[in-house]
Amino acid sequence: MTTGVTEFKVRVGVDQEVRFTQLRPTFAAQAHGFDLSRPVTDALRDAIDQAMERFAVVVFPDQNLDDEQLFSFGSRFGPIEGAGTTTFQDRRRLANAQINDISNLRADGTIMPADDRHRMSGLGNLLWHSDSSYKAVPAQYSALHARVVPPEGGETEFADMRAAWDALPGKLKERVKGLVCEHSMIYSRGKIGFTDFTADELKRCTPVPQRLVRRQEKTGRLSLFLSAHIGRIQGWQTPEAILLIQELTEFATRPEFVYQHKWQVNDLVIWDNRTTMHRGRPFESHTYPRDLRRITVQGTASTLLDCV
Repeated sequence: MTTGVTEFKVRVGVDQEVRFTQLRPTFAAQAHGFDLSRPVTDALRDAIDQAMERFAVVVFPDQNLDDEQLFSFGSRFGPIEGAGTTTFQDRRRLANAQINDISNLRADGTIMPADDRHRMSGLGNLLWHSDSSYKAVPAQYSALHARVVPPEGGETEFADMRAAWDALPGKLKERVKGLVCEHSMIYSRGKIGFTDFTADELKRCTPVPQRLVRRQEKTGRLSLFLSAHIGRIQGWQTPEAILLIQELTEFATRPEFVYQHKWQVNDLVIWDNRTTMHRGRPFESHTYPRDLRRITVQGTASTLLDCV
């Protein structure tokens, strides 16, 4: 477990250094010395990768980016997933179809009505989850940029799945280490009572298998791979599976494992979906607009290839 670190420095040139200040005892950091509106050099990308390896969540305050710059930043870490590749491909408020529209706004810029289908499904983001865990190769990084934030509420919380694994009782570690879960958007939306899927969406939401315990490629650290998208454990009766996932989720999201980010306009937060979970927090979404935009970097391999 990484503890006691307050600052992490990386030299990115002969006379340039960037810093990361740790925000929570085991993870999360704030970056200093970055202007992400400019092209990200190889050295800066490598510095961010090193910080992500250590902290899993990195906050970049005061980054005034347009959609093109946000996309360019994310692309430095790998191919970008398409937005809406599983559900709701009809929503097109943003010009770039690979940028996820994390807002309560309709295409004309007005606030969605309470019964809007997109809004109803989007409430699933208030559950603890990992982005794209319902894909055969789940996501690597996600980066979320704030354009408009409400006066209160709407925070995003992150949970450190490495620290949660480290703290898990030994018997429970042995019990879960070899398990394979099935993930689907159908499962997470079903937990909030949303079932309004088209036949095509149901077809594209076929459950995929993922290991419940993953190994971090570069460091060798183990972490839980939890998500609201889990609906089954292979070889288990469903009620027992759901109860175990609930037990693990409650354990892994205890306050000592969680960082809550209070958004300011132009904040950019990047996180590693392989070693964290996250969730949005409620706000007065019928009254205030909230406009955040996310790019998601594709993963590189199936979790089934992990050697745990």
